[in-house]
Formats: sequence, C-alpha cells, structure tokens
Amino acid sequence: MSKRNKLFFVIKIVTISFLLITYNACAQNEEKKAEPTSGNVHGISVLDAENKTVKLAEYKDRVLLIVNVASECGYTPQYKGLQVIYEKYKDDGFEILAFPCNDFGGQEPGTMKEIQNFCSANYDVTFKLFNKIKVLGDEKSELYKVLTNNKNVEQGDIKWNFEKFIISKSGDVVERFRSKVEPESEEITGVIEAELKR
Repeated sequence: MSKRNKLFFVIKIVTISFLLITYNACAQNEEKKAEPTSGNVHGISVLDAENKTVKLAEYKDRVLLIVNVASECGYTPQYKGLQVIYEKYKDDGFEILAFPCNDFGGQEPGTMKEIQNFCSANYDVTFKLFNKIKVLGDEKSELYKVLTNNKNVEQGDIKWNFEKFIISKSGDVVERFRSKVEPESEEITGVIEAELKR
C-alpha cells in the first residue's frame, strides 16, 4: 500500500471513529433530555410581573392552576372563566399562576404593564400574573420543562396559549388540559375540588 493510500485509509478510520463517537454522544444526550422528571414544581423559582423572584415552594399546601396566557388569542376570553374559578375556590386554598407567553403567533407582544392593564380593564383579573416566559425551544423555562415532561401527565410541548396544569398541594403535576378545555368545565373544576379535599 502506498503512503498516499495509507494516509487516506487512516483519515477515513479517524473520520468514521469521530462520527460514531459524536453520534453516540448525541444519542445519550437525547435520551437524558427525554427522561421524564418527577413532576414536582416546588423546587422551581420564577419571576413575577414586577421581576421579583418567587419560589413556587411558597405555594405549599395550595392547589395551583398554571396557565400560559396571551392577550390577542382566540382563547383570550378564557380569562373570564379563570377569574370565575379563582373567586370560587381562592378561599379554600386555590391559586392561579398565569404566565404571559409570546411563543404562539406573536399573540402576547405587550410589556408587562400593558398586559396587566389589559387583564384588569377587560377581565377584572385579580389572580397573579408572572413575567413573560418561553414555553418552547431552547429557551423554555425550567417550570415548563417540568410541566411538559414528567411522569404524571401527557408529555410533549405546549400546543397553544391557555394550556392548563393542575398542581397538588405537595407540588406535583396532577392533570393537564389543552387550550380548548374551558376553565369552568367540570373536567377542570372536578380536579380542583378533588385536590382541595386532599
């Protein structure tokens, strides 16, 4: 075998080895990434509308409904239903945590002040609004990584605005509802009532 052929052969072996190592590393990372979490949110911190850090552990012993919201969406009128169930159950230990999100069709373009004013003026919202977050892609918030990839409910990305997650008093994700399920529906209120009794 000539020197040139030997060199070509060595380069080929090195290239194949590199590709195999890279492929295996990517596969392991993908497996690790896809591993579902326990589905508990109490170890997570988020930013509220005033940009202050809030530890979700502060909501221990309260049932939560976590929802990604938007001001210019076909589902935006669900703010009304959310406010209704908040008023109905808040004195029993229920909270709604709403996270504005601009990931779907640019339907939440405003500043936090604009979003707060919109919610107050149009739907008399009194439940807690948090800072805008990402629920998709590489910048997905830690909270939504847990909500969308845990062992307790359906896994997979958020499909649109106003998906809802019910969280138990101990911080576990217990149910997930797609956007079209209305806040006042028996599906949602039934879960809330059951969790409040636990």
